[in-house]
Amino acid sequence: MRIGEFARRAGVTARTVRYYESLGLLEPGERQGSGFRYYTEAELARLQKINDLKELGLSLEEIISVVPLYFEDPTRIRGKQKILEILKAHLQETDEKLTALAQFRAELQAKINQIEQWLEEQTQREGK
Repeated sequence: MRIGEFARRAGVTARTVRYYESLGLLEPGERQGSGFRYYTEAELARLQKINDLKELGLSLEEIISVVPLYFEDPTRIRGKQKILEILKAHLQETDEKLTALAQFRAELQAKINQIEQWLEEQTQREGK
């Protein structure tokens, strides 16, 4: 299939396909006599795996480290192990961010309470 159909079926743009090729995530499509790039179903499966990994929250750098493992190992064990390692790291980072956000939220709530109390006191003083 040509690059336009390939990109459409994968839900990306042709520009994204070319970008992934430049990063080494995809092999450049074979050019026929017409000069058009042609892609196989196997390459489509690879691009769909890249999209799946992006949806899991992996960065392109992480995806670059995973994709070769995933497709070169017929058992896919090494790829899955690497994905698991990355996802655990993301979970740890998420937990740390949630802790920081909870602390920030508590500080915001304390400041809101302080200002509301001050305003209430000022309103009561002026009302007397």
